[in-house]
Amino acid sequence: MVTNEQAPAGTAWELSRIAAVGGTIALIILGVSWETVVAPLRPGSWQLALKVVPAALLLPGMIAGRLRSFQWMSMLVLLYTCEGIVRTLSDSGPSSRLAALEIALSVIVYVGVLLWVRARLRRNRKAQ
Repeated sequence: MVTNEQAPAGTAWELSRIAAVGGTIALIILGVSWETVVAPLRPGSWQLALKVVPAALLLPGMIAGRLRSFQWMSMLVLLYTCEGIVRTLSDSGPSSRLAALEIALSVIVYVGVLLWVRARLRRNRKAQ
């Protein structure tokens, strides 16, 4: 099994992991701040901030370089993308701009995850 320590620093492998993990952290921060402080649906409403809990649960596995966490994130990030699209088209004001940012971060995470998983599976095949 290939771990992150065996990958040369600065390679596309490492850059894609940094994009995926960094984008996930940014999505979590965006989701919490959006729904609690910046533009909550209703004043005092924080329950929608719970939408980031699944991503937060996957984050330690992604940092550790676990393939399964990246695979789950590839599916989960599509939900954040869908939410961003819906809220970009239906909301107004700062909420619409935050939704557009959510779409951009989701695309960064998705591409980073796909590239990392692809490289990881290739390295596993070569190691066998």
